[in-house]
This record gives sequence, structure tokens and C-alpha cells, in this order.
Amino acid sequence: MLDILVLAAGKGTRMRSDLPKVLHPIGGKALVQHVVDTARQVGGEQILIIVGHGAGKVEEKMAAPDVKFVLQAQQLGTGHAVQQALPQLRNDATVLILYGDVPLTRAETLQKLIAGVNEKKMGLLTVNMQDPSGYGRIVRDNSGAVIAIVEHKDASDEQRKIAEINTGIMAVKAALLQKWLPQLKNNNAQGEFYLTDVIAMAKADGVAIHVEQPDAVEEVEGINNRQQQAALERFYQKQKANELMVAGVTLLDPARIDIRGTITAGRDVVIDVNCVFEGDVVLGDGVVIEPNSIIINSKIGNNTHIKAFSHIEDSVLAEHCDIGPYARLRPGTNLADDVKIGNFVETKKAVIAKGSKVNHLSYIGDATIGSKVNVGAGTITCNYDGVNKFKTEIGDNAFIGSNSALVAPVKIGTGATVGAGSIITKDVEAAELAIARSKQRNIQGWERPTKK
Repeated sequence: MLDILVLAAGKGTRMRSDLPKVLHPIGGKALVQHVVDTARQVGGEQILIIVGHGAGKVEEKMAAPDVKFVLQAQQLGTGHAVQQALPQLRNDATVLILYGDVPLTRAETLQKLIAGVNEKKMGLLTVNMQDPSGYGRIVRDNSGAVIAIVEHKDASDEQRKIAEINTGIMAVKAALLQKWLPQLKNNNAQGEFYLTDVIAMAKADGVAIHVEQPDAVEEVEGINNRQQQAALERFYQKQKANELMVAGVTLLDPARIDIRGTITAGRDVVIDVNCVFEGDVVLGDGVVIEPNSIIINSKIGNNTHIKAFSHIEDSVLAEHCDIGPYARLRPGTNLADDVKIGNFVETKKAVIAKGSKVNHLSYIGDATIGSKVNVGAGTITCNYDGVNKFKTEIGDNAFIGSNSALVAPVKIGTGATVGAGSIITKDVEAAELAIARSKQRNIQGWERPTKK
């Protein structure tokens, strides 16, 4: 039985932001969301988020069936925060205490910590740091057993030489917290109720301290300012890049990729520099993505080539498509095999069948296009009358001449041709030629104006 507390009540003054600190992102996801996601991986049956500053925003963002919120109206320290949750804890539960601004602790690390907890043993996560300034020091006796945690401001000069520090993350039986927390005192330099004081209480009650340490110090680093946020972002992105490369993806520069969601990649995928991935992205075998492209919540089929500076969002691309450069595929775009979307083309709610081409400088919105259609440069589907959206349908093997405007609702039949420069307002039947433009006049003897 596992209850997980996430302390998320702090203001984060050094972030210099109106947004609560725990809602700032790493990898496109709020800090506290990382923590809650990890809590779920660990197996938390009950997740309690302690809120305070910006409580409404945090609750709105983090609302979920398995999450409860506990208000810490006054922020009087970590011990005081956990005190607020005591009535919600189940008596037989192990309680894991996490922090909403410490986003990258691995589930495996926490599982090892929890495994060592029982009625006579609590778990404490520590780490050794080259510069432990500002952190609570782990004090051990001659046998190596932990006997206390001393906060930096309360530590002696000798204690400040200790390199092992408290991460704040601990696991303990709820019954012990029910006993210890009411005994906390705030007679310290900060005038706060320190959760760390329970270590001395555990020692006094004969409860041993089971210590675990993370594989990397970044697992337990918190975020208090923009510099720390940026540093942890780079660590996170390095981890994500390594995961892709282990899976067989070629990254032309692993330091220049940003993953703000999840990527599932097939074999022989190549990603060039400065690409950004958001939400859930699926890349098939042999996909090539050129520099400076952005892909959001999209599925890219096998052997599709995304050329430089393309932007793809909420779209599905089948196999052997050729996209860009400078293409924008907006939500609802669905491309069949062998579709070509060229430079400076924008699509939205466009369903395009096999082998069709929209090569240059065109807008295709609210449209269904058949197979082997050629859409000339500068073509637009006029799908919006200022109030309502309308649909354009183009049949198989149609040819749309350059600089044409298709005023929806309109249908272009199978094998039909639209002459260049036409404004089409009526349906065109199969195999017909439609030309809708004024007659050309050539004026003889015309003289260009000259500058006076």
C-alpha cells in the first residue's frame, strides 16, 4: 500500500514569474507533471499534491482521477506541508515524499528506496555533491549509520565539510509520521518546521535509516531559477537523444534536438539538427527529417522525407511522401502514399490520395483530393466566407492550373482541367476544361509613363 505526497506549495520567487514554479516546463511538460508521472510508474495508489502558492492553477493543470489536493495555506516548511496531509494518509501505507520542483528522479531509484522500508526502517535518498553549499548535511555515527540531518544554515563549520546531502526524498510508514510530525519544533534559523527532524526521532525510536543514492545527481536536482531550469533541460534532452540513438536513430548532432513529448521511431531514421518534436510522434522506417523542422502529434510513414523548415501538426503521412522545404501541414492533414507537398504549401483538414502533388505556394484547406492530381503553383481553396467553412473536392487525375482559386463548396470531376488563373465558383464535370478569366487585351501604341 503506497501513498505518495508531492510537495508543490512553494512560490518560486527566484523564477521571477507569475506562473507557479512547479508548472514551469522541462521537456515541454510541467515539473510537477514529471513527478506525478513517476509516482504512477512507482505504483502510487493515492497521490496527494500539497498546494499553496497558485493553488488554483496547479489544481486545474493537474486534476486527475488518481490525484487529490491538500492546501498548505501558510508555507511554514516541509514538515508543516506533510502535516497538512496526515488526515489523508492510510494507516497501513508506506508514504513516499517527493517534491514538485525535482522532476527527473527515476522510478527505479524510488522503487529501491521503497523496497527497504518497514515498521523498523525508513528510507532516505541522499547524494554526494562536490559543492554541497545550501543543502542539509547527512550526519552519521562512527558505524556509518545516519543519525541526523542538519540544515546548512544551522550546521557547524565541521558539519558543512560533509559532502553527502539530503535530497528531501524519503519513504516512511504512515504510522510513524502520525507519531513524529506533531512533535516537530520550529526553533531553527528559518523558524520553519523541518521534515528532516524526523531522522533524529527515528534514531531515538530505534528506527533504522535505509539510504539509497541515485545514479546521477541530476535525478535529485531541484529548480529554483532559470539557470537551473536550463541546465536540467539540457540534461533531459541529452537523455532523450541517447534513448533515440540506442534505438537505432541517427542524430546528426545529439546536442541539437528537442523532444517535448514522446517519439517512437523505426529503423534507419535520420534526424538533422535543430528539429523539435512535441506530443506523441511516430516515425516509420527510413524517415529522413532535415534541419529546423517541427513535428507535433503526428505519424510519419516509412521512407517519407521531411525537408528543411517544415512544420507538421496533428497530421498523418503515409509512405514515401515528400514534404517541403518550408511546408506547413496543419491539423487534419492526411496524406496517402507518394504524395508530394512542396515549398511554401499550407494544408489544413486536407485528405490527399496516392500520388498527388501540391508543389508550390498553395493553400489547400477543407479539401479532399483524389489520386494523381496535380495542383499548380499559387492555387488556393477558398474555404471560408467569414462565418462558415466549406469543402472542396477534386477527383482523380484532375489538373489544376497555376494561380487558380477554387471557391468552395465546389467539386472538380475526375480527369477535369482548370485553366491557369481561373476563379472556379461552379462544379466542373469529369474530363471538362474550365476556364474562368477575363479575355486578354493587347493595346498597341501604349507608352510607359516616364518620371517627371
